[in-house]
Formats: sequence, structure tokens, C-alpha cells
Amino acid sequence: MGFWSKLIRRKSVEQLQADAGVSTDFRRSMGVWQLTAIGIGAIVGVGVFVLAPNEAALNAGPAIIISFLVAGIGSACAALSYAEFAGMIPVTGSAYTYGYAVLGELPAWIIGWDLLVEYALIVGVVAAGTSNYLQSLITQITGLHLPVWLQGAYDPAHPDSGHVVNLIAMIVALGIAWVQIMRTEIGAKLNTIVVTLKVIGVIIVIVAGAFYVHTANWTPFIPHEVQDAVATGGSRYGWNGVLAAASIVFFAVFGYDTLTTAAEEANNPQRDLPLAVVLSLGISMVMYLAISLVLTGMVPYNGCMDPSQAAGHCDQMILASQAPVSAVFEARGLHWIGAIINIAAVCGIASVVFAFMLGAARIWFALARDGLLPGWFAKSHPVHGTPYRPTMLLGIFTALAAGFLPIRELAELVNIGTLSAFILICASVLILRIKRPDIRRRFRTPVLWLLAPLGIVFSLFLIIGWPWFKDGHFAPIGGLDMVTILRFIIWMAIGFMIYFGYGMRHSKVEQHNNGEL
Repeated sequence: MGFWSKLIRRKSVEQLQADAGVSTDFRRSMGVWQLTAIGIGAIVGVGVFVLAPNEAALNAGPAIIISFLVAGIGSACAALSYAEFAGMIPVTGSAYTYGYAVLGELPAWIIGWDLLVEYALIVGVVAAGTSNYLQSLITQITGLHLPVWLQGAYDPAHPDSGHVVNLIAMIVALGIAWVQIMRTEIGAKLNTIVVTLKVIGVIIVIVAGAFYVHTANWTPFIPHEVQDAVATGGSRYGWNGVLAAASIVFFAVFGYDTLTTAAEEANNPQRDLPLAVVLSLGISMVMYLAISLVLTGMVPYNGCMDPSQAAGHCDQMILASQAPVSAVFEARGLHWIGAIINIAAVCGIASVVFAFMLGAARIWFALARDGLLPGWFAKSHPVHGTPYRPTMLLGIFTALAAGFLPIRELAELVNIGTLSAFILICASVLILRIKRPDIRRRFRTPVLWLLAPLGIVFSLFLIIGWPWFKDGHFAPIGGLDMVTILRFIIWMAIGFMIYFGYGMRHSKVEQHNNGEL
């Protein structure tokens, strides 16, 4: 087999379907609502409690709902493509496995490596975010404080803070890893309870806040573009700000892909996975749009934490604070709801950790099972039937990252990897529909010829910016910055070295083609 042929060697859809039918690596224990809860758990978290209000303050104003709709269109197109694949190829690995069936081994490796690193980073950072809310909740209930040196990681930007390690973040990461190793169904049931508490908390926030909405705060709906002297030093608001915010809040509208990594643990994957993908994104989008409208209606988008300061000339905006949802209700005198917000935030963010650690471990397992990473990682637990080795190592890695590293500006870094995977998924489902129309599909993406290209275009523009003519010349607006793109290139370079140094020679498909399996 020539060099190029090795790069695009594929696993047939029929073989993947057969493997899924006889696989005994995992216990089948999850129904549609547990899968949906994993999806909602991954989607609704930091977006509700931080990103939506922050981007309203700094970029979009009340038009943050347009930013969510723009990001949601691209995400929905990819979600429907995921749903078609999930019903057709119900195998652990999600986008990686789908890419292997359609695009070939190297593109599949790129997707798998990309998502593995992205998921692991999300787990580490979100575990650190959970710590902040837990500490606030513990203090609120008991009045006790951890020693300063255990409250957060050392940050060179703030060397006098006294922080050394984020103890609670490490406990969160290790605790969720332990739950997932013991039995997936136990973790899934606990996650369903946690997600239910989160959704109830978000609904209470929306309903309670709706009584304090002043519609005048929604005017102007798209604020006039201004030069920013506070947050970024550049321009914000206007359509530029709306589309720039869309590139950031995209972080909040993906995550349903994590539930497709659990395909081999679903009771009826070809029926339940497509339904869970669509349900989780639909429910999450409704919550995002509702809470964005409520928060921007309760306080002015450029309102100040210090009432003595003029709007738009703040040292700290209410919606741009570290705990913006709490700050909004405090500003309206609703102190009683603080505990509910903290509980909902803890549940919300902890469920994100659960979903992405589950996804990362299963992608790692799938890469190893296919020979692209060492086979030692592709051994399920002899008693509990879980991918315990990848989960154990992810728990340790993410605990160390969350405990000792001050990680910032994660949203853009994570988004570029996920958007890249979405482009490949939308292209893959379209290619397979053309090349293999005969394959039985339990779910067919409607109007695929429109939605798949639309998903590609939206994802691409969220990365590079939207085409825009201003003052007589072309100037893309929004998009991700060059530093983010550079970091992504470095990550991919490391992945290429691993593939060409190890995976290409140990591929199970290669061994099968050579008659070694």
C-alpha cells in the first residue's frame, strides 16, 4: 500500500456497524434521557453563568441573543449531521469514528487528537470554575473559608495573592473520574440528577428575573459601535460586536457531541442518540435565549457595579463581573436568590466536567483500540466495564491542570478545535450521502444539501471572521485571533508527530490489510 493510500485508508460502515453489534467493551446502560442529560450537562454551564452576560456587556448588548442564534445555526447544522452519523454508526469515538469511515485515517486522527486535547483542557478549566462557586457556597452556608493558599493556583500576574493550589478543583476532577471508573450507569444517573437541579435553578432565575425586566434596557437593541477604552482597547458593539460575540458564545452551544462518544453504552443507540442530540441542543438554546433576555432586561448592558459611575464608563460592569448572574440579582436587591444561583452554578459546571471527561476518555479509548495510540489504553475494567485507564490518567492530568495552572482565554482556544471538527463532520455526512446512499439511516438530516454546506460556512466564518465591507474596503469582522490559530497549529503539529511516529505503523486497519489480524 502506497504512502497516500495509507493516509486515507478507511474502516467500512458495515464493519463499524458489525463491531458495534458484538462489542462487549462497555455495559449498555443509558437511555435517551440519560444521554440527553449528558448533552445538556455539557452545553449549559459556563455559557449561562459567565459567557452570555459577559459578552452582552463587552460586545453585543441586548443583541447577545442574535449572537447565540448565529452560533446556534452553525451548531444546529453540525448537530443534525452528528445525529445522522450517530444513528448510522453507533460506535464509541463520535466524530473521530465518523471521520474514519468517510475521510480516512489521517483526517480521523486529526479530529480525534483535536477533540481529545480540547475535551481535556475543558475539564481542567471548568473544574477550576466549579471550585470558585463551591467555595462561595460553602462560605455562604457555613461561614468557613479555606486557607488562602488552597483557594487557587499561583498566578504570576498576581504574585501577591497568596494562592498556591486550587484544592477543591483537584477534588472535583478526581471525584468525577472515580465516579466514571466505578460504573458508567451510576455516574450517568448522578449526572441526570445534577443536570435536573441545574435546569430547575436556571428556570427559577429566568422566572424570578422576568418580573424585574425593564424593556427600556433593551434599547438600543444593537448598541452603536464605540471605541472601547475599558475592556479591549478596540471597538465594540454594533454588528462587529454581535458577530465577535458569536465566535465566543459558540463555546456555549456545543457539547452534544460528548453524548455520541457513549454510543456503545446506549441501550438503543440508533434510535436514542439522534433524538438525544437534537433534544439537548434544542432545550439548551431555549435556556440561553431566555436567560440572555432576562439578564439584559434586568440591568443596562453597560451598567456599573458602582452606581455612582456613569453607564459605559465603569471600572467594573455588572454583566462583566466574575459572577454576573449573582451580581445582577444583587443589583436589583434580590439577595435571597444568591444561594439558588450558586447551587445551580455548581451543578451546571460540575455536569460539564462529567460530560467532557466522559467524552475524552472514550475518544482516547477508541484511538487506542484502533492502534493509533498504544493498546494499553484500550482495556476496559474487568468488573465495571469502563475505560478506566484513560479515565484515571485524565483525572490525574486534569486535577493537576486545574489545581496548579492559571488558565485564561480558554473559550477561543477550545472553539477553534471544535469548529474545525464540525467542518469535517458536515463535509463527511454530505460525502457519505453521495457515495453510499444505500446505507440504512435511522435518522436522515433534512435538506442536507443546504444544511451541511451552511454548517461548514458558519463554522469557517466563526473562525476567520465574517466578510464585511466598511468604508469602501473589505474588512472581516469577528472571528478568532491569530494567537489562538497559532496555538491550534502547534497542537496539530504535535499530533502529526505522534501519528507518523507511532499510529501510522500500528494501525489495526493496516494490520488487517496485511493479514496480521
